[in-house]
Amino acid sequence: MSDLDRYIERIGVSGPLRADLATLRALHVAHMGAIPFENASVLFHEPIELDADGFVHKLGVLGRGGFCYELNGAFATLLRSVGFDVELLEARVYNEGELGQRHDHLALRVTLDEPWLVDVGFGYSFLEPLRLAAGADQQDPAGAFRLLPAHGGFDVEWRRRDGRWVPHYWLDPTPTILSAFADACRSQQTSQSSPFIGGWICSLSTPTGATTMVGRHLIVTDGPARDERDLTDDAVIETLASVFAIRARRTDGRWERADVAVDA
Repeated sequence: MSDLDRYIERIGVSGPLRADLATLRALHVAHMGAIPFENASVLFHEPIELDADGFVHKLGVLGRGGFCYELNGAFATLLRSVGFDVELLEARVYNEGELGQRHDHLALRVTLDEPWLVDVGFGYSFLEPLRLAAGADQQDPAGAFRLLPAHGGFDVEWRRRDGRWVPHYWLDPTPTILSAFADACRSQQTSQSSPFIGGWICSLSTPTGATTMVGRHLIVTDGPARDERDLTDDAVIETLASVFAIRARRTDGRWERADVAVDA
């Protein structure tokens, strides 16, 4: 079985795959619920290189998750293998109203009869593809989303439970290539300003919510219900293994892979 076949098997969509909207939706929803957004490689000091085949191997064979470049990079490969027309798009994430660095997020455009925004690499986010056009609110199992014209592209916004619209990220509709994200990918792994180097950032969607862990703070949403609590190291290790498929241990104040032998 090829790496790509094992990746598709892990997502859990069976039957013939066709380049149509029903298949795109099924793959998107299944991916969000099967493969976590996580920053383990950053915390374990495992270099992340922009290699689409390597991403497929990591997700399909090693059983891991990853962050946007890995998740959407692998998903683009899968979609192209089915016959979808896929383009890579640059996005910039909002942080307290300010845009992040260039190429700090990778999203996808899939063109069928109309263009669709596809993104399985943002963590807790829309479960189904969104129409890539400014206009009416779009209803999704995760809530309402909309795209607004902004700076030659689109602001992708999400309506919170309190009714406020908050920006997800700014999207550039100009197609780009994977290597264009190299500097940002390196920065996300090494810069002191990167959100990924200080502690865990993991999220896995469910049909009615998500399980998210930031640092040692666990948030479980299920429809309108929300449970939050801080975890001990042992509880973090158990949650990483049972929810996010990460085997980790805490050694001398740092996180390490638990499936690698400790030097004598």
